[in-house]
Amino acid sequence: MDITTSRFGALSIGPSDILTFEQGLIGLRSCRRWVVLADAHNAALGWLQSIDEPEFALGVVSPRRFVPDFQLRIARQDLAPLQLVEPTDAQVVVVVSRHAEGLALNLRAPLVINVDARKGRQVIAKDPLPVRLILPTDGEMRLTA
Repeated sequence: MDITTSRFGALSIGPSDILTFEQGLIGLRSCRRWVVLADAHNAALGWLQSIDEPEFALGVVSPRRFVPDFQLRIARQDLAPLQLVEPTDAQVVVVVSRHAEGLALNLRAPLVINVDARKGRQVIAKDPLPVRLILPTDGEMRLTA
């Protein structure tokens, strides 16, 4: 399948590259099919590129890269659609975005992915995790609600 994106130009992807988020993402419910792309300049950063709406690409990172003790607690029914054999088989990433003070990580609504089944789901954490973890350019992290 060939798609043309606003950020990465023309891409050729195969069926095994597609991640399906049956419920879409918060604010992007119509975007159900995505592909993960590597960033050419930053190995810690990936891009979740929408196939349904090629103008949408979200930066994603592993939360543990920035919050080593990050733990996600969610209801079992939130994981059921992913068909995970074990909950520990899930890959968890968070959306990163630009913020006036630096980069922001959304720790409260991470993306949980079953890589083998090519299924993902955005979940809301049970714990009161911050919506934003600010990674400012001055190197001092701050949490905001």
